[in-house]
Amino acid sequence: MNERWKPSTTVAAVIENDGRFLLVEEHTPEGLRLNNPAGHLEPGESLVQGCEREVLEETAHAFRAQALVGIYLSRFQRPANLQNGTPLQDITYLRFAFCGQLGLFDAQRRLDTGIVRTVWLSADEIRQSATRHRSAMVLRCMEDYLRGQRYPLDVLTTDASALVWPISS
Repeated sequence: MNERWKPSTTVAAVIENDGRFLLVEEHTPEGLRLNNPAGHLEPGESLVQGCEREVLEETAHAFRAQALVGIYLSRFQRPANLQNGTPLQDITYLRFAFCGQLGLFDAQRRLDTGIVRTVWLSADEIRQSATRHRSAMVLRCMEDYLRGQRYPLDVLTTDASALVWPISS
């Protein structure tokens, strides 16, 4: 292996209200899937900032992270597609999942590209829809949340150098 291995860092939100969880339904190469509001960490932001941004982009709701639910490492392999020449994709995800307070809804805001709609589902509905999940982490994050797994946000440290982007020379 000549290339350095770099997992994709993602952030996700587990958002619960009255026993129902906010998920997004999104287009993926595998079809229409359910996911936590989630996405990739972008340059110049902390993990918390990234999660709050992703929730806003995917649900049109403000969000304030209050605790870290967990850190998850998973691997996904998308088979090669001989028809369009797409090679096998082997992706490792490092997911930081947060819970917190859902804020105001912005009815004028368009949902992020690929997001079809938001849905509120009970824990049982989420368990029953596992074959439609974007990844196994959707269910795992919810189950960890339901077990009361929470870590204070101060376990995460973002050095100021990570918030400066692009790096000036």
